[in-house]
Amino acid sequence: MPAGKCVISEPALINGFLTPLMPVLLVLLHPDSSFSNTCPKDCTCSPVDSTMCYLRRSSSIPTGVSPLTKNLYLFSNGIESLNTDDFRGMEILEMLDLSQNKLTELPDSVFEPLFSLKNLDLSSNQISYISEKSFQGLVLLERLYIYSNHIKAIHPAAFNSMEHLLELKLQGNMLTSIPTLAMPRLLLLDLRFNHLPTLGPSDIQMPNLESLKLGGVGLTKLDAELISNLKNLHELDLSGNQLETFPPVLKETHALIHLNLANNPMGPLNIQDLQNLSELQELDISTLSLQSLPEEFSQYFPHLRKLTIAENPFNCLCTLAWFPRWLRAQGVMLEKTEETRCHFPPIIGGKVLERLDHRDFGCPTTTTPSEKPEVKDNDDTPLPPIIPSPGTKEEPEEETHFCPSDTCLNGGTCLLGGTGQVECMCPRGFTGSYCEIYNKPAPPPERVDPQPTVTVDTPDISSHHATPTSILLDLHRYFELRPKTRAIRLTYRNLSGPDRRPMQLNLPASHPEYVLRGLKPNSTYAVCASPLGAPTGTDKVCIEAQTTPENNFYKQTYPEKELTTMIIPAIAILLLLVLVAIAVGVMCYLRKKRAKGHLELECEPSQLELDGVKTSVDNGALPQKQPQIMIPEPTSGYHQPSPHCPLCPHASEED
Repeated sequence: MPAGKCVISEPALINGFLTPLMPVLLVLLHPDSSFSNTCPKDCTCSPVDSTMCYLRRSSSIPTGVSPLTKNLYLFSNGIESLNTDDFRGMEILEMLDLSQNKLTELPDSVFEPLFSLKNLDLSSNQISYISEKSFQGLVLLERLYIYSNHIKAIHPAAFNSMEHLLELKLQGNMLTSIPTLAMPRLLLLDLRFNHLPTLGPSDIQMPNLESLKLGGVGLTKLDAELISNLKNLHELDLSGNQLETFPPVLKETHALIHLNLANNPMGPLNIQDLQNLSELQELDISTLSLQSLPEEFSQYFPHLRKLTIAENPFNCLCTLAWFPRWLRAQGVMLEKTEETRCHFPPIIGGKVLERLDHRDFGCPTTTTPSEKPEVKDNDDTPLPPIIPSPGTKEEPEEETHFCPSDTCLNGGTCLLGGTGQVECMCPRGFTGSYCEIYNKPAPPPERVDPQPTVTVDTPDISSHHATPTSILLDLHRYFELRPKTRAIRLTYRNLSGPDRRPMQLNLPASHPEYVLRGLKPNSTYAVCASPLGAPTGTDKVCIEAQTTPENNFYKQTYPEKELTTMIIPAIAILLLLVLVAIAVGVMCYLRKKRAKGHLELECEPSQLELDGVKTSVDNGALPQKQPQIMIPEPTSGYHQPSPHCPLCPHASEED
């Protein structure tokens, strides 16, 4: 080597400069080379950038992982230790799952080669300590899951370099304190089931945090400053703590969407404490010694979708009768339904609260007794305007005992099925099992585009071409709006007659039109359709359809049939006359042939006919034919009528 010259050898060049670029070069130069087909033993590599080694049963990281791999799944492999060399050549790796292994420690800088890593799952291992350099080099990491380990301590600088972290899950460890968590982008922090009874504002400094889970950490009070600093907080879990009173700071936290207060010794909750949390969509107030819920509760949460009130000793009296109806009307899902039961009175103790009917709460019947005499004494009086169907008041006892007046909401009509199930006929604009869903009308469409009007006004099912005994149902729109529905259950009943038992039949989606037959004339029918196999009342659509009166059916629907009924008898009479004439002609012909030229026949012409023939002969004119039906000429030569018997053929001279 000449003196004064610096020569960089090829190995040094590769090790010092090109090593970090090798995966990129492989992707650019060999996208279809043998590298893409490299797969470790006992693993699967499909698609090309994902390698899954499930239940591999090895204490170490597999070798031969393709440098093109972006997702590496090594859960439940029995891996006991890690070292830096295990991840050499995986510079483009973005997802690493090492959960459910046997790791007890994380060596310093062990993940440093993975500078592209975004998701790291170390959950369900046996790690006991997080050092300052356990996650060194993971500058792009967004999700770190180290829950369900044995972690007792975390170095204060362990997360300092993680400026892009969005989710940090530390639940289920043995932490008694946490370092100051100052991650500006963090959105979710889960600290549940550690022992952290004194969390304060200096512990959590995350202005953009959306979800904070502090369930089971031993809190005796909730620091007001801690919560006030979290301006973007939407989800808060305080379940399983030692809070003896409702945290006052929550009355001012108006942006909460999810709140869990379950299993705290705060005694019966004062429901009025929740009235400012009108944005809540999920609420858990289980195990809080609640005995009832005031009806004002239904007005506090217009956006509520999930409610959990399990394991409370509810007194199912009339003051709680509003609750099951409100659940259905609001569309609220009651979580842990089987664990939400009545404690008192003994007659319904242990029954599921959501499944109780209004009459089960023992409410006094103040309106139904006054309605009975009016119906019985004045059967011919017009029905009250709030009842849309003329047949719904014919059986007041059935409504009193099985269909309370407030069962169907928004003016719906309550109908009792043959097996005791309750159905509601909903007015226009309302749907649902109890007419609880209001379909808000769309804004008025422009006149040039009539399609929005069709969407709003056209019902899912409609009736056409009614007769006294049949109704044609149009189900096209019902199936179009529910493309996954393979078949429907069709239920119909007569609302105008005494027999209102429902009739059911199943229709496949291949029959978008169906004719109900065997119906009663001039009657109103309730027709309901719901997906076959779904629970009763799910996505049910109902309409009312009317059959026509029997006496004017043909005049209204088929007016041309009146003309037909007049023409058919006239044609029949005319044909009968033709047959009679033919028969008479044949008889005369046979008798003439027997008489061999004699004219004394029974078919003598009348005197009026003879006088006419004589007058014509005397005037030198041939006799004119009388208007009559023409008889076909015989084939044996008889072609002229006899002057004495116009209907009898005259024999030829040859005879």
